Amino acid sequence: MTNNPERKKILFISSEMSPFLEESPVSTLARMIPQAIQEKDNEIRVLVPRFGVINERRNRLHEVVRLSGMNITINDSDNPLIIKVASIPGTKMQVYFLDNEDFFHRKAVYFSKDDNKFFQDNDERTIFFCKGALETVKKLGWSPDIIHCQGWMTSLIPLYIKTLYKDEPVFKNSKVIYSIFNDTLNETLGEQFAHKATLNELEHTDLAAYGTGHCKSLQLGGIKHADAIVNCCEEVDAEVANHLTEKMVMEHSDDDSGDKYMDFYDKVMGNS
Repeated sequence: MTNNPERKKILFISSEMSPFLEESPVSTLARMIPQAIQEKDNEIRVLVPRFGVINERRNRLHEVVRLSGMNITINDSDNPLIIKVASIPGTKMQVYFLDNEDFFHRKAVYFSKDDNKFFQDNDERTIFFCKGALETVKKLGWSPDIIHCQGWMTSLIPLYIKTLYKDEPVFKNSKVIYSIFNDTLNETLGEQFAHKATLNELEHTDLAAYGTGHCKSLQLGGIKHADAIVNCCEEVDAEVANHLTEKMVMEHSDDDSGDKYMDFYDKVMGNS
């Protein structure tokens, strides 16, 4: 790898990633964009949830003991965070998986296989993943220039970066980008979502944009607190579109190269 003075550190946090899990269009972009950015001589990290449908043996996941052992407290309940890692064959990419026995050791992603009901603890699973991802980066001691969030399950990251973690040295100069998709989530994370997501540190008003955690509310919350947006939607909801006018926005297209994303990252960082 060459010594590139323009080299950037890019953190990708996604709800899913190919080839480990392919539930939505998020998985494809979460797989392709980091590789394209890394091949342009940048340093990347990728964090995803370790859903129980991901086959650990086939994908050769193994625990990273030095990063495991933390507890994420939600609603006064301590939840152990286990970090695992795997490599993508044919690339130099490593992916970190956030795991917890209670939240992720079930053979389904968001809906029960038995009755197709939305898991009642999807709110806490979301909060656990977002808080756990940032705690993992802190423990790595790795300071990202850009934090690129993809998928509704990452929507709390922009808020937490701008509030709970605003004084953390590792995130001091980080800019947050949130990608929006045409999610088909018709469920809600519930009336207690905002209360739990305060983590007993934030005010309820900080979570106002997130409402009860419906898909559109999650998008609005992510948009409000992010520094910039990547629009991956074919059609954008009118209310969401109205909020986009206040942000720097990149329109994604399927033929986008790593160059386009790097140019956008530069603009968000104020380098061009």
